[in-house]
Amino acid sequence: MTEPEIRREYAALRQATLAPLSERIEAHLRSVLEGVSRIDRITARAKDVERFVAKATRQEGGGAKYSDPLQQIQDQIGARVVVLYLSDVLRVAAIVEQHFRSIEARDLIPESENEFGYFGKHFVCLIPTDVFDEKIVEGVGPRFFELQIKTLFQHAWAEANHDLAYKPLSGLSSLQKRKVAFTSAQAWGADTIFDELHRELSGDARDS
Repeated sequence: MTEPEIRREYAALRQATLAPLSERIEAHLRSVLEGVSRIDRITARAKDVERFVAKATRQEGGGAKYSDPLQQIQDQIGARVVVLYLSDVLRVAAIVEQHFRSIEARDLIPESENEFGYFGKHFVCLIPTDVFDEKIVEGVGPRFFELQIKTLFQHAWAEANHDLAYKPLSGLSSLQKRKVAFTSAQAWGADTIFDELHRELSGDARDS
């Protein structure tokens, strides 16, 4: 498929299916997590057209990475659950694993202790049949959605880092990269301390 064809087909799919489907997935997540304490927000949204096209037309090994991007790209719908503390990430992840069928589950961590990337819990989940109806038909669009569970600090840092670090066309200078790493280290430290304080003050070191 050419880039204009990908853009046209994805834009039509996004409007007709992905946007309303993401609303249904968000509502389903809210239902599953209703009553769970210390959840700040639950969101789900369809991938932006330009971001999808950029990913769909990515080259790898001298050729196109995706032969059928509309079928192969799994994060056309992305959901996020933002919680207060690090221990809440594990608590919510356990609930997600009980209610959703995941094909991938992993922790988001930096590749090296000397690097500071964003953290969190990542799932690729099968879209539940409960969210489909006569208007949103199963089989039209993706079969999976991406779900991330993050703390408030992880969420804020990831959003700011994405906006600052990925927009400049010329790339970041060494000093700018150090500044990004510094803010990540501070966010990691604050996250850790707040979780420790929460555990101490709640009187439950396991916080299960």
